Amino acid sequence: MLAILAKPRGFCAGVERAIRAVELALEQFGPPVYVRKEIVHNLHVVQRLRAAGATFVDELDQVPAGAVAILSAHGSPPEVYAEAQRRGLRLIDATCPLVRKVHVEVRRYVKRGYRIILIGHAGHDEVIGTMGQAPAATVLVENLSDVERLRLEPAEKGVILTQTTLSQDDTRHLIDALLTRFPQLELPPSEDICYATQNRQTAVKALCDRIDLLLVVGSQNSSNSRRLTEVARSRGVRAYLIDDPLDIDRSWLNGVNRVGVTSGASAPEDIVQSVLTFLRDCGVSQVEEVDAPDEGVTFTLPKFAHD
Repeated sequence: MLAILAKPRGFCAGVERAIRAVELALEQFGPPVYVRKEIVHNLHVVQRLRAAGATFVDELDQVPAGAVAILSAHGSPPEVYAEAQRRGLRLIDATCPLVRKVHVEVRRYVKRGYRIILIGHAGHDEVIGTMGQAPAATVLVENLSDVERLRLEPAEKGVILTQTTLSQDDTRHLIDALLTRFPQLELPPSEDICYATQNRQTAVKALCDRIDLLLVVGSQNSSNSRRLTEVARSRGVRAYLIDDPLDIDRSWLNGVNRVGVTSGASAPEDIVQSVLTFLRDCGVSQVEEVDAPDEGVTFTLPKFAHD
């Protein structure tokens, strides 16, 4: 059996930045430092940071006054920043710069009198943060039924924005449906789906003609990881989302000659390697990594409380 390892895979620049922010805060201030929500959506990352002294909370009212608090990579609504100021927290904002770009777009378009049509998944931390920038002017679209229910006046200006971790295939048909119903809607100057999401989906698409099964390393609440399984399934390839080798059912490998392995943008590489070790125990005799250039994207670290 052959295993084919996708590239690019794993940590994106925004995830690396957010994790490093927590690590540096622990080094500089010592534990505990408090993190609102999961810093990134990955079980293993959260467990490791918790073991190092990070305390994860749902909201900032659980953080002692004056403590160090870190905001997750997914972005936060304005009231979170106001709460941090009220409580005198030493705030470190690890919001991904690409998510922040969408927040800036929301505020800019609303100031110009636009309605915001946001394509995304209700309840996802990123969507909550983005809609919070202008809740009265933003409407969420998850599917074609939402498009049909949407009501806009013919002269009403609007712009279509998207959650950064969606599938391009999913957003394309929704954007087409929105523009068909409301030709006056605009698109932002550059696409909102992030480079890492696009690149990992493109890598999976290229892999699908070569494999019988795809294993995606990532947690169930990771939107970009879930999209990778959907991309494969839409091309007729069985795909499973796994946190680690413990989630693998050996029966999945029955009759499989070539298994593909990739990982979402918040999944650690050492977990990918542990999956390959498991697959070798299951009969994989060769591992081939796709030859692709490194992404070469880095983001500067967020400012710390003392800056």
